[in-house]
Amino acid sequence: MSPEAVKRALARLARDAPQRARPVIEEAAKSTGDVTDAADFVDRVGVDRLETAVAAAERRDPGLARRGERALTAFRRFREAATSSRRE
Repeated sequence: MSPEAVKRALARLARDAPQRARPVIEEAAKSTGDVTDAADFVDRVGVDRLETAVAAAERRDPGLARRGERALTAFRRFREAATSSRRE
C-alpha cells in the first residue's frame, strides 16, 4: 500500500470514527438501566470498545461523549458493587 493510500485510509477512519461511536455509546447508555442488560453489553461489546467510542466522540460530539462517560461510570459502579458483594 502506498503512503498516500495509507494517509487516505487513516483520514477516512478518523472522519468516520464518531459515526461508528454513536451506536456503541447509545447501546451502552440504554443498557445501564438494568444490571442484566449491562452485563450483556459488557460480554458482547466490552468496556474497552466503549472507552474507544467515547474518545472518538469527544471532538465531534461532546454530548455523545458525555453520555458515554456516564455509561462508563455506571459500568464501574456495577463492577465495584459486584466485587464488594463477593467479599461479604
